[in-house]
Amino acid sequence: MATADKVYPRTGDGETVYLKNVITDPNIEIGDFTIYNDFVNDPREFQKNNVLYHYPINGDRLIIGKFCSIACGAKFLFNSGNHKMSSLSTYTFPLFFEEWGLEKDKVTEAWDHKGDIVIGNDVWIGYEAVILSGVSIGDGAVIGCRAVVTRDVPPYTVVGGVPAKPIRKRFDENAIEELLKIKWWDWPEEKIAERIKSIQNGDLKGLRKG
Repeated sequence: MATADKVYPRTGDGETVYLKNVITDPNIEIGDFTIYNDFVNDPREFQKNNVLYHYPINGDRLIIGKFCSIACGAKFLFNSGNHKMSSLSTYTFPLFFEEWGLEKDKVTEAWDHKGDIVIGNDVWIGYEAVILSGVSIGDGAVIGCRAVVTRDVPPYTVVGGVPAKPIRKRFDENAIEELLKIKWWDWPEEKIAERIKSIQNGDLKGLRKG
């Protein structure tokens, strides 16, 4: 039976990790069985290499659901990377408070605050995709290779491009509605194991049994 409490889900594969078990930052929350693959860097260094401009002073959070698949080089860009657009200059004067005689406790005025990044369950994030602060991605969505996601993505929607735009829905609206009600990712592992064939074969009828 699958177990979510180990680091490496596959014997002999040091490039893929259960992400939840390599995270130490309290502002990063990862669901069970979500995987990250990295063939360039150590995948255990995800929070250092892939979660960028994520400084404790902001308190912003990265939340990723269960059973997500995150490809090599995907990046999550947080609020401190958003130079203030309402200023007459994008130069981050408050960040260099010592140089300009500014108040240290107002350093966060150097950037715009757009909020947390929230990723649903069963989301596939493609190679070197970039997710910007304030974005929410719905359950079952697919983010294309090297897409730059600047706005929310509805459930079970495939997006791609720069900036990312909807390409198609994975299923019809009735199927999507039913999947969002079933929430198979919240089932016990034993039940998921029993229904894997139905999940893999797109058999919604088989998923509803029992």
